[in-house]
Amino acid sequence: MKPRGPLMKEHRLIENMITVMSMELQEIKRKEAVDTLFVDSIIDFIRVYADRTHHGKEEDILFRELSSRDIKDKDKKAMQELIDEHRMAREAVHELSRANMQYMHGELKSIDTITEKIEFLVSIYPEHIRKEDNEFFPNTERYFTEGELDKMLNEFIEFDRNMIHEKYKGLYKSLSKRFRK
Repeated sequence: MKPRGPLMKEHRLIENMITVMSMELQEIKRKEAVDTLFVDSIIDFIRVYADRTHHGKEEDILFRELSSRDIKDKDKKAMQELIDEHRMAREAVHELSRANMQYMHGELKSIDTITEKIEFLVSIYPEHIRKEDNEFFPNTERYFTEGELDKMLNEFIEFDRNMIHEKYKGLYKSLSKRFRK
């Protein structure tokens, strides 16, 4: 298996979640109300799975390795576009989180921001995934030898192995702040 294999497998789960998000968006519009727990779950999924786990492998490993290579300008441009889209998704999730918290505290008008940010995420991810799966991943594999691709795949596996520990160490730190002075 090449490094793009696990990334593309992760894309399928992200696409499935995007479908669920799209259905929830329709419910929000229909009911004119937000299920804040559902939105929190969306936020957690995107932050931990799509961004930290998936984009983490892309940015911290694949893009890092590509940046050390003499790659074609079109591939550099494509990589920068993907990085920019990751950043835009992070910003949208941050704003979604803030709006969801405001909604929980009675600011009902924040429903507009919630719907806007979910609409953005539902619209950006399918094209982003298509570009990576069909263009960027296949085009950039040629910059690596089979041995380098194997090494990268092993680094992906190690990255994933550490993710659960990172998530729950972060949770511990966050929760333990309540008791520190």
